[in-house]
Amino acid sequence: MADFMKVAKSKIDASAGELNTISQEIWSHPELNFNEHHAHEVLTDYLEKEGFNVERHFVLDTAFRATFGSDNAGPNICVICEYDALPEIGHACGHNLIAECGVAAGIGIKAALEASGNKYGKVTVLGTPGEEGGGGKKRLIKANAFVGIAVAMMAHPYRYNVPRPIALSMTVLVIKFQGKASHAAAAPWDGNNALDAAVTCYQSISNMRQQMKPACRVHGIFTNGGAAPNIIPEQAELTYYLRAVDENELAMLKKKVEACAEGAAIATECKVEMRSSASYANLITSTILVATYEKYVAELGVQWKDEPGFGAGSTDFGNVSYVVPGIHPMYHMTDSANNHSREFTADAGAPEAQAPTLIQAKALAMTAIELLQPSGQDTLKKIQKEFKETVSKLPMPDMGD
Repeated sequence: MADFMKVAKSKIDASAGELNTISQEIWSHPELNFNEHHAHEVLTDYLEKEGFNVERHFVLDTAFRATFGSDNAGPNICVICEYDALPEIGHACGHNLIAECGVAAGIGIKAALEASGNKYGKVTVLGTPGEEGGGGKKRLIKANAFVGIAVAMMAHPYRYNVPRPIALSMTVLVIKFQGKASHAAAAPWDGNNALDAAVTCYQSISNMRQQMKPACRVHGIFTNGGAAPNIIPEQAELTYYLRAVDENELAMLKKKVEACAEGAAIATECKVEMRSSASYANLITSTILVATYEKYVAELGVQWKDEPGFGAGSTDFGNVSYVVPGIHPMYHMTDSANNHSREFTADAGAPEAQAPTLIQAKALAMTAIELLQPSGQDTLKKIQKEFKETVSKLPMPDMGD
């Protein structure tokens, strides 16, 4: 097995220049969710060149599936690429590096499979668009893209090394108030101010924070505040992200927020409509799988630098973790910035991001290689058993949209 590990690491090292070019191409051409056409082309061209069977536009226009090996020979290990950017600030979550890491791990695993005579299993590199609010993985789940996958893995750049991160259940709640327009100077009493309703709602939610559980997160913006200052706003709209540790906690939090909106509507004599436009499940980390990963990432010289405090976001990989066993480690890429900032965007495109990203790719490849070996089948059975037992005790998240 050690020889196969060496083959994988050597392949990743030998491809470092090309992998950096891929990362830079994606970073230099930031594309929003489900519009990642350039990234799709760059990634699929490279994987095809490397000898993968590539299905372009797989299920979704900018998704792809690249495979190598045989289902009959052993388990199918999936490594995931993300490559969408954020509005205005580009790759402030480092998805260019996630894509690079997934491709690098994939070619490393493929090299090991080839060295074994293609007798141990299969690797799938899955391109998943629309993570930033689009829920691309949920659409792939609905299309059965994870059927037959033994485990799924990816690694995410961050400010700290966190092998077992907390990712919260999340829903996007759009709150729309309908009032009545009138002249704001001549006859304001004839109107019902939808903006006042939205402001009252916003303040009520902010006032409620003291009673929220420590892990809950509620953050929103005004997406419509009226047409002109001299018209009593007849429409106003808020968009909120609600997050909690699991689906049950999220449902309770949503009920509280909805009550704030309903109260604001009553207070201002407006009507209110609410809809959830997207939702992500909390992340389940496979403890056995992540322990295998931790062993190899430590062997590669990573020193754990635990994150202070709670700190958590959300990801559609959470939904994947309810379908197959998975890991989503966060790795230290920068000391100077937090995700979703312009500073993080700059760091994600810097030369210094390459070494830690390729270390993660090697660790994921080595984890996969262990599971693909005959000696790793007992571990894989334990992973599957733990997964089934864990999921059976949890409320099933929304897998729609």
